[in-house]
Amino acid sequence: MTDQHVSRVPDEAHRRPPGAGDDVVEALGLFSEALEKIHRARGHLYAFHQLTGGADGALDRVAELLRGAGHEELAGRIERELIGLNVLEGRWTYQVVEEYDDGYYAAFQGLEAEARELLMGGRRHVYEAEMKARRRTPGLRGHESAPGTAT
Repeated sequence: MTDQHVSRVPDEAHRRPPGAGDDVVEALGLFSEALEKIHRARGHLYAFHQLTGGADGALDRVAELLRGAGHEELAGRIERELIGLNVLEGRWTYQVVEEYDDGYYAAFQGLEAEARELLMGGRRHVYEAEMKARRRTPGLRGHESAPGTAT
């Protein structure tokens, strides 16, 4: 083995285990990428939760100002019909978040971890580590294989 060949191998924590073929590495790479999208979707769901709650909280002041300006009926409707309104049938946003977290999100995250444990010995980002090993220029600053290494 040449030094250049050795330097194009991922670090030990990201090497594929014996017997893990290209299809398995690619499949788990895609599974990991899909999970990352689910994490992002969850973040958007939390943003939805916080933005909706903030908007609902602002309505108290809206009603107060309208009432003070003589628009009692409109202020009353906002208080009765809009403040505290469920965003989905029977649910406020915190309930939507909890249901997503406990259902789809937990199932997705659990199955990805199980597949990674079963097929990669728990190793994460094997696909990406192999891509990094192929695409970097050994010996060039900024292309190190890992922090604190010269190659």
